[in-house]
Amino acid sequence: MNITSLHIKIESSVKKQAQKTANELGLSLSATIKVLLKQFIRTKQLSVGLTEKPTEQLIKSLKQSDKDIKAGRITSFKTGRDALTYLDREIKDEQHKKQTD
Repeated sequence: MNITSLHIKIESSVKKQAQKTANELGLSLSATIKVLLKQFIRTKQLSVGLTEKPTEQLIKSLKQSDKDIKAGRITSFKTGRDALTYLDREIKDEQHKKQTD
């Protein structure tokens, strides 16, 4: 097995807290970083666990979004330029409506 070293710069307080947490879990900091890097390679994602629960307003908004998608009340775009063109057209239409009212 070919082994190399990884050097990172991090605040000493973060390192100390990470070492303490790893030790509490029966791990070395090195083993913890290896696991994180292997998971990153395997999933091509950086997973960060969150313990916060979504607010009622967010849950309500997500449910409404799901209903809108299922009902076909969405506008999607293939490119960012398409989205900007759509918004420009909407703004012009809104301005035109204000002028004719």
